[in-house]
Amino acid sequence: MPVDLQPVLRGQLLHLRPLRGDDYESLFAVARDPFIWEQHPESTRYLPEVFRKFFDDAMASGGALIATDATTGAIIGSSRYHGYDESRREIEIGWTFLSRAYWGGRYNGEMKQLMLDHAFHFVDHVIFVVGVRNFRSQRAVEKIGATLVGTRLDASGRQSNIYRISAPGR
Repeated sequence: MPVDLQPVLRGQLLHLRPLRGDDYESLFAVARDPFIWEQHPESTRYLPEVFRKFFDDAMASGGALIATDATTGAIIGSSRYHGYDESRREIEIGWTFLSRAYWGGRYNGEMKQLMLDHAFHFVDHVIFVVGVRNFRSQRAVEKIGATLVGTRLDASGRQSNIYRISAPGR
């Protein structure tokens, strides 16, 4: 069965749906907060030209999702599936960010749980690639049960921590 990289997922707090080209302005309104990117390896992603590349890459990835507040419908962030490896039964979840108004665990936790539940229909393992100085994201993935399994260079040649969660019973 092929992996659906852009499902529509609904939780109590937020909804996830495929990213569309017309989401740019609303998503950039969230992303232009420099504090969101303070610990991130791409710390200038709040700049229009840097965010434009991020957005274009997300659109081209075929796995990007937009997060909306389930009550108001407002765009509050995004995430992405990436790197599906059929032979290893593994996929990555990453490029996640949320408006600071939605920080604190509940929204990120629900987003990741929705994405994990969906992914585990297709794979046995989900990985998260997190910058070595991105302590907020490290704590966030540990909070949802991911364990540190190693390090590697990311696509830009920077050292990153690799976290992993396996499907229940695997």
